[in-house]
Amino acid sequence: MRGSTVLTAVAVAYAGGVATGVIGSDEPPERPARQGVIDGAADQIAERSADRVSRRELERAAVDGMLQAVDDPWSRYYTPAEYRDLRSRLDGHYSGVGLWLREGTGERVEVMSVQPASPAARAGIHASDAILRVDGRSTADAKPDDVASALRGRPNTRVTLVISRDADRRELTLVRTELSNRAVTVRQLDDQVMMIRISDFTRGVGRRVWLAMNQKPSRHAGGVVLDLRGNPGGLLDEAVESSSAFLDGGSVVSYARRGAPVRRLDAVGGGDTTTPLVVLVDGTTASAAEVVAGALRDRNRAVIVGSRTFGKSSVQEPRRLPDGSALELTVGRYLTPSGHDIDKVGITPDVTVASDSRPQVAERRALDVLAGLLASLPYAERRG
Repeated sequence: MRGSTVLTAVAVAYAGGVATGVIGSDEPPERPARQGVIDGAADQIAERSADRVSRRELERAAVDGMLQAVDDPWSRYYTPAEYRDLRSRLDGHYSGVGLWLREGTGERVEVMSVQPASPAARAGIHASDAILRVDGRSTADAKPDDVASALRGRPNTRVTLVISRDADRRELTLVRTELSNRAVTVRQLDDQVMMIRISDFTRGVGRRVWLAMNQKPSRHAGGVVLDLRGNPGGLLDEAVESSSAFLDGGSVVSYARRGAPVRRLDAVGGGDTTTPLVVLVDGTTASAAEVVAGALRDRNRAVIVGSRTFGKSSVQEPRRLPDGSALELTVGRYLTPSGHDIDKVGITPDVTVASDSRPQVAERRALDVLAGLLASLPYAERRG
């Protein structure tokens, strides 16, 4: 189950209607009348069209057209190769340049976040940069996932990007590399305050958050900052397990499939419920990351600091097709433990930091909040 697709997955294609010249025929159909309309049409186009087109191309166009009828920006079709790539990325391994993308203002494709120590990070690409061209091809009519696919490829191959930041345009040539996503990083903000940064919810993230909280408790005697800034989401079960590290059971998120009762996902017992906790968010905190922030805030476990989150509450699930391709469809929309639907609304922080502030501003604000939380604890609960 996914809170989101790791790269803001979007896929639509035109199944356009245009005027055509038709040659009438009284010949009986060459296929049984029972044959489905889509198969019958594909057979006729593949066999009779003046312009040659493969059956695979027709199948892809047909599926994309059906998805267009669904009118859901998060549902999409993956070819077998694309689906293998998706699964690798959810496992934390892929070859590319280290960018997560989103649909920006003015139908531009923008950078949602940049993986640390990746080719994109070394080239100086930042969140909110717009990608205008990839290997000479304009992205004006492209969707984020199409551009993401173009950026991935075999290790040691080159890809050229034209990006814009404000009025400045730059052309960059990056070398793709094998990337192992270090989705969880831990560092000390001071002697007794620990920051846990989660860049996305790939497989194994929840276990690593539990390890960070339990390996050396003295490192976070003064509190924990859970940094979800720039996190585009990922696997829903990893988000639930990560939330569980700070809860002792109870609801994390709920969602309902069409025609099915509401399903509630609970935290496992035994999480740390006493260490002061601040969650950092921003406008690129999305989907599964919003599940975590919403759960910890609704359960009165954390103070949220930063700027309003992205606002994506839909849950996607992939289904394999016979040829190894897959459909990823929205199967439900989740609610926070208090019953809030944050779709297109996002989560408003308890303590607001301007979205254009330097990252250190939010971190300093988090330390101030933790100091206040620690001071409010009964003396017997303070740790030293």
